[in-house]
Amino acid sequence: MNIPRASLLFPHLLFFSGCTSDPQSALNADGPSAMELRELISLFVAVCGVVFVLVMVVMTWALVRRRKPAPGRPQTERSMGRAVSAAIVGTVLVITFLTVSSFYATRSIDWREADPATVVVRGQQWWWKFTYLNADPAKTFQTANELHIPVGTDVRLRLVATDVIHSFWVPNLTGKQDLVPGRENGLTLHASKPGVYRGQCAEFCGLQHSHMALLVVAEEPDDYARWLEAQRNAAVEPADGDAAAGKLVFMSKPCAACHTIRGTAAGGTSGPDLTHVGSRSMIGAGLLENTRGSIAAWIADPQTLKPGNNMPLVPLTSEELQQLSAYMSELR
Repeated sequence: MNIPRASLLFPHLLFFSGCTSDPQSALNADGPSAMELRELISLFVAVCGVVFVLVMVVMTWALVRRRKPAPGRPQTERSMGRAVSAAIVGTVLVITFLTVSSFYATRSIDWREADPATVVVRGQQWWWKFTYLNADPAKTFQTANELHIPVGTDVRLRLVATDVIHSFWVPNLTGKQDLVPGRENGLTLHASKPGVYRGQCAEFCGLQHSHMALLVVAEEPDDYARWLEAQRNAAVEPADGDAAAGKLVFMSKPCAACHTIRGTAAGGTSGPDLTHVGSRSMIGAGLLENTRGSIAAWIADPQTLKPGNNMPLVPLTSEELQQLSAYMSELR
């Protein structure tokens, strides 16, 4: 059975097409820094490909060429010496070229200066805290695991860590940057078009490292301004009976000692700010889609879903769990 050669390429093309449409792919660049890095990747692949082909050609030629009796050993040694010297010089030139190219490309990750710094990113085991700064302290607020930015604008991030080294990486928009305890690093995000981009901690930080994801939501400036205004507001009062009862459950349990809900007496700081938790796409730093069922499952047994995380098991009756999940879902 004859199979056209072109058909054999189809699976490969299908595979590589996924690299350019993934919400977490360095090849699907939607920001200036990411575009620089994509070009750097392409350059490395091209140069290494050329080097590989040249090496294979030389090896093939050495294996198949017809050897002639050498007129004298010194002449053969001189020829080999020249070949080795040429290879060393070529290697040094190639490595120098790639090193310089890498330096100028990676420098673009942090060369833009948005003034003033707008968001403090704090990494901790195993979730992300985002603090949106404002000259008016009353307009400063916190959210978790979901970073919103305006399209077409440089957004300056201040990166800090609470416990161990983490690494902030949103491959569609920029390169990696570490968060180191006791040291502040900077990073500039810039999205060229609206979209939702997945990020990940890229430095092993413990048991749940793989479950420390984040979303960057790039919005048109008007939509971003509306989101900012909504996030600055205090929590909404519950509208139905279950949610109202859930608020009482929240305040009577240890929840209020660990979490903040602005507009209430809950002012804990060890866990994420839950003022508008119902408006987020995911919970558990990308672990679950944000639905009422997922919220209930997380509250009921966080250690089974994400072993080792810092949220304790809170004893609740089934009725209290239903009420509390209703309250959390209404916090939008």
